Amino acid sequence: MTPLPFVLQITEVLYFPYRNRLPSMNFEAEILADPHDNSELYVIPSMRSLTAEEYVEAFQSFLDHSTEHQCMDEFNKEVMPHIMAGLGNGKSTINILGVGSGTGEQDLKMIQILQAAHPGVLINNEIIEPNPQHVAAYKELVNRASDLQGVSFTWHQLTSSEYEQQVKEKNTHKKFDFIHMIQMLYRVEDIPNTIKFFHSCLNHQGKLLIIILSDSSGWASLWKKYRHCLPSTDSGHYITSDSITAVLRKLSIKYHVYEFPSGWDITECFTEGDPAGGHMMDFLTGTKNFLGTAPAALRSRLQEALCQPECSSRKDGRVIFCNNLSMIVAES
Repeated sequence: MTPLPFVLQITEVLYFPYRNRLPSMNFEAEILADPHDNSELYVIPSMRSLTAEEYVEAFQSFLDHSTEHQCMDEFNKEVMPHIMAGLGNGKSTINILGVGSGTGEQDLKMIQILQAAHPGVLINNEIIEPNPQHVAAYKELVNRASDLQGVSFTWHQLTSSEYEQQVKEKNTHKKFDFIHMIQMLYRVEDIPNTIKFFHSCLNHQGKLLIIILSDSSGWASLWKKYRHCLPSTDSGHYITSDSITAVLRKLSIKYHVYEFPSGWDITECFTEGDPAGGHMMDFLTGTKNFLGTAPAALRSRLQEALCQPECSSRKDGRVIFCNNLSMIVAES
């Protein structure tokens, strides 16, 4: 699952700006951000949020110009072997659960690391993924792989909350040695209770991995200043790692945070008429054709904000947006 376009930095609490649109939300706490100084800027009727299909196109532009996947690969190389080595406690089968696994690329990379750490051990990999297209793509990826001997796959085409409800209704509380939630908590209704539930699904000495945008990323600063100017969305939360670690502390769960740098080359955002730059601005703002529909003052201020040190740096004449990730490993 991929992150939403903007993230609000919050200390010790979670924030959901559109509670009236989704009254089922249940948060540990809420706050309102400090009053902004751009009160003359506002959303005009021609501005609208991205549809699911438009978001996919904008997200692809993000992937094409960012190091997000390389960042995760670096984490897999430096940290994941140590995590995987401590799993299983000598058992002949290791149980894994991926929550919001999408099309499965990251899942299979982690399975390869686990296979290297535990040669010959059977791996039972279960997946929770509500998107049928993603499930189909994941299955096709597995069918094409040639190095998955001893690995079984079970897909649950459900949301995380539907899976939780099913487990509780059927009283089938299966335990797992490793559970991962990669860039998916943005779209969970009840974040604290979701973390609590899946942590309760861990075996003794099991690990829960949560990957989410870091508070050191440019998203936090940008969303805090400009979210009021953009079309609202009812599809998720704008959160960063501090919100998640606050929940873990409240639940008295031990954890460790690994920070990994990631960048996104947004130089084309400042080139008039550049198609890639247009997609980038759409992804940054969650707005369809932002450059063509937003008021001139908002376009100017947002582009200026993107160049500020809290959002971006310059390298060889390019503007590199800070897309740092936090890898949070919670213990059972």
